[in-house]
Amino acid sequence: MPVIALTGYLGAGKTTLLNHVLRTPQARIGVVINDFGEINVDAGLISGQIDEPASIAGGCICCLPDDGQLDTALARLADPKLRLDAIIVEASGLADPAALARIIGFSEISGVRDGGVVDVVDAARHFDTVDCGGVAPARYGAATLVVVNKLDQILETDRDATLRRVETRVRERNSRAHVIGAVGGRIDPSLLYDVAAATDETGQLSFRDALFDEPADAHDHVHAESVTVTAEGALDPEPLMELLEFPPTGVYRMKGVVAVRHRAGVRGYVVNVVGPAVHIARGATPSGALSHLVAIGTHFDTATVRTRMAEALRPADSPTSTTTQRRWERYLTRA
Repeated sequence: MPVIALTGYLGAGKTTLLNHVLRTPQARIGVVINDFGEINVDAGLISGQIDEPASIAGGCICCLPDDGQLDTALARLADPKLRLDAIIVEASGLADPAALARIIGFSEISGVRDGGVVDVVDAARHFDTVDCGGVAPARYGAATLVVVNKLDQILETDRDATLRRVETRVRERNSRAHVIGAVGGRIDPSLLYDVAAATDETGQLSFRDALFDEPADAHDHVHAESVTVTAEGALDPEPLMELLEFPPTGVYRMKGVVAVRHRAGVRGYVVNVVGPAVHIARGATPSGALSHLVAIGTHFDTATVRTRMAEALRPADSPTSTTTQRRWERYLTRA
């Protein structure tokens, strides 16, 4: 399951965004909260708690002596009996997103993978408190999704310009980050995770029966779009690797099951992409060597995305070369 780092400077709206995504019907989300000091203020603000969230005391996560406390929390929430859809680590407002990303990325807890870094920005105060000019802040480099929150607190005529200004600064550090705007932390949860649960089952962690009602006028200001492409026949790994490493513009996540030609045979793999993070694992070979891939993002050209995906999923017209096969195997090791 994905482990998603939720970061942002003090007061940017991390907990508000967390509360929003926890309200997703039937979602099962594990929460790890990085407390600042001895009083768990943030945990008291999170709605929909069935199970006590795992808690890390002692302040900024990047200042912990090691990652042992986080690994303990992740191990607890990675228990297959909970059947969680995702784990969200809400960091202290003073935490370093890059340090948190490294801790999650190098975690050896089985059953979890890097789900990206969501950095929340206060549209009204960001350029007075976080990005005051000069060299772009290092935190931009770690983000996979930048949410420019509190757009309702600035003039409507200035909102597009503010989004462009944030994106321009982010691009100075990070060419791959996805930048979207929001009010009240309301983003489409499908940008972050998939809801696998169809029904609630006794003993499983579920927020469905503890939801706080959203305001009548609440809605996601940016809805995620998706494109699904299927293909028959064993794939050539070369174009597939190119697509996974360099997704089409506007695509934030990709997921799927693919049948890849492996020397004289065919092997199945499960792929997950979040921003620049690519995770590939061996899986069962799909029946009939049928592959399917889903792209999720915002403001993309559907036809272009579908074309890129179809090209990447074309069947191999010849045996995979040894060089390509070795590159694919190294890719798996690296992932």
